[in-house]
Amino acid sequence: MKKTPGKRNSPHELTVGEVSKRSGATVSAIHFYEHKGLIVVPRGAARRRYSTEVLRRIVMIKSAQRVGTPLRVIRELLQLLPDDRPASAQDWLTLLDHWVVDIDRRIEHLAGLRKELDFCITCGCLSFESCPLLERAPGRPPARGLT
Repeated sequence: MKKTPGKRNSPHELTVGEVSKRSGATVSAIHFYEHKGLIVVPRGAARRRYSTEVLRRIVMIKSAQRVGTPLRVIRELLQLLPDDRPASAQDWLTLLDHWVVDIDRRIEHLAGLRKELDFCITCGCLSFESCPLLERAPGRPPARGLT
């Protein structure tokens, strides 16, 4: 089979369709990740060509999204990776260490929320006016009579 000249610059560069097929992310998701600065594509050619490094980033993005990590946090985590070379195993471990800290913080927050909800179920106040949980909601004025 004859190769088409100019079709690909390097055997390590992928089209958006190839990235989609190999990562399981839709083409629109890949373009969205690029637009949000989560993945970087070198410009200059008429068509986008993605390095295989993008596949690892997309797997990380999808994993982080699956556990509810906000895109802002995902972007901050990905900024820990080098821009001038492919990320090493140590680079990824550093990123994962930071991610675990974030996950642990969110687990602690959710456990506190769970305790509050358990209290709410047994409270019986049935009032949005005097609920101590709603009182702490951002932008809500304090309920009357509660400290």
